[in-house]
Amino acid sequence: MKKLYLHQIKIVLAITLPLFIFNQCSLSYKVKKDPDKLIHGYVAPGFEEVKNEFIRNFTKRGENGAAFSVYYKGEKVVDLWGGYKDALTKKPWEENTKVLVFSTTKGIAALCLAMAHSNGWLDYDEKVITYWPEFGQNGKENITVRQLLAHEAGLCLVDEIFTIDSLANFEYIADVMARQKPLWEPGTQHGYHLSTMGMYMNEIMRRVDPKKRSIGVFFAQEIAKPLGAEFYIGLPDTVPQDQIAKVILPSIGQFILNMNKMPKKMRKDLRNRKSVLAQSFSIPEKFHPNDITTHRVEMPSGNGIGDARSIAKVYSVFASGAKELNFNEKTFLEITKEAGVPPAGSFDVVMGLDTYFSCGFIKPGPKFEYGTSYKSFGTPGAGGSFGFADTEKQIGYAYIMTKMGVYLVNDPREVALRETLYKCIEKIEK
Repeated sequence: MKKLYLHQIKIVLAITLPLFIFNQCSLSYKVKKDPDKLIHGYVAPGFEEVKNEFIRNFTKRGENGAAFSVYYKGEKVVDLWGGYKDALTKKPWEENTKVLVFSTTKGIAALCLAMAHSNGWLDYDEKVITYWPEFGQNGKENITVRQLLAHEAGLCLVDEIFTIDSLANFEYIADVMARQKPLWEPGTQHGYHLSTMGMYMNEIMRRVDPKKRSIGVFFAQEIAKPLGAEFYIGLPDTVPQDQIAKVILPSIGQFILNMNKMPKKMRKDLRNRKSVLAQSFSIPEKFHPNDITTHRVEMPSGNGIGDARSIAKVYSVFASGAKELNFNEKTFLEITKEAGVPPAGSFDVVMGLDTYFSCGFIKPGPKFEYGTSYKSFGTPGAGGSFGFADTEKQIGYAYIMTKMGVYLVNDPREVALRETLYKCIEKIEK
């Protein structure tokens, strides 16, 4: 049966891969010839070079479909989209096109918990068992909320196998997560909780919110609705499927050609199915970014779906303190603090590189810098997407795309846009 399945995969790849390559070359040519046919949107005066760089992503860096949006000092200064939302059918990316953004979702989820902190429902330094008594099993009794959100709890994996549709049953997932045993002594080191973090965040929200709402519901009611943001953790039936772009997964060839650009430990772990990193990608089973079941459930770790301008607007509001959402200054100071590191240092034992976590965000640090200071907060996602807030410049930033890259952070397409943006701002501020 496995041999037959592998044979079928080879046949599909043999048919679709050449077609995709042809489409990619054709897209690049079309954008070069007449960019206005496939690249749309707006840039404010002074940001014209950002649009030029966005176009170069299609002509030079293999972009297929993407959107990029920036708010600066409360004003939308960049709102671009282009290419295809479906590489095979060549349906164009439209103004209202949305796409699944993987771990960029975690930053939005972290904002929800920050709102809970601001409301007085949650203390980052309190033990998780204060809010979720059942969590106190198998050596987890003393884990604080801050340690958990800093990926120091050692809860990267789950011993019980479950599929994506199981996430609709919050009580079942909570029981599974509560029973999990840490992989290391909590608080001593950190390692990216790639898939599990959102499940822990979700249950904490359900426990502390007086209305017992999940993160997806809380975000929809308390952040998205007042800000007019079209971003969802758990896609509602009211959003038509034809608005959702098709994610293009990295090919085996891409991984092979780019292995030398990955950290040494990551290269090794991706070849070892028993590594924590490799196992993390299978939690939950049957997750697929283009599947309706994956879209409908709430997975704050990585199934958020939306457009770039909504992500940028949300971060823009929080970049300036989110007064319109009654966000308090104490919480703002918490999420803008420079990330601390555990006793073992900043090396991420799962990802194999230095990372910096705080309050559920991936923060900037000496070996991963974004924004203009370590006060910035946000989260990048698999494949290249990124959303963050720069409090110094009051920037809300979002890049999303269909074609996944293989970089952990700093995808060349996103970096080109980010660097060009800051050059434009520097010129404007002079």
